[in-house]
Amino acid sequence: MEIIKCLNNAIDYIENNLDSNLNIDEISKAAFTSRYHFQRVFHALTGFTLTEYIRNRRLTLAAEAILSKDLKIVDIALKYGYESPDAFTKAFQRLHGNSVSIKKRQYKN
Repeated sequence: MEIIKCLNNAIDYIENNLDSNLNIDEISKAAFTSRYHFQRVFHALTGFTLTEYIRNRRLTLAAEAILSKDLKIVDIALKYGYESPDAFTKAFQRLHGNSVSIKKRQYKN
């Protein structure tokens, strides 16, 4: 049961810092474990690697921002750690199955 509490601490840390540069060492400290052990346990319990989880959460928040706010795609991409709108668009499409521009149009109509 203790490992679940540690995992929850780490997830809380991740969620509170999704819009900043996350460091695996800092995340594992929040879980009170080593980097190596944390990554193995995280993957075993969630089915995602730590980087997959962070990327998916950021892209989910980006989708919410696209639908609920009148922000430019480039601003959203930069906020969630993408260096270019193209990289963001490709990652977005891979996760959500459609392009950023389709999401914008669906919301506006």
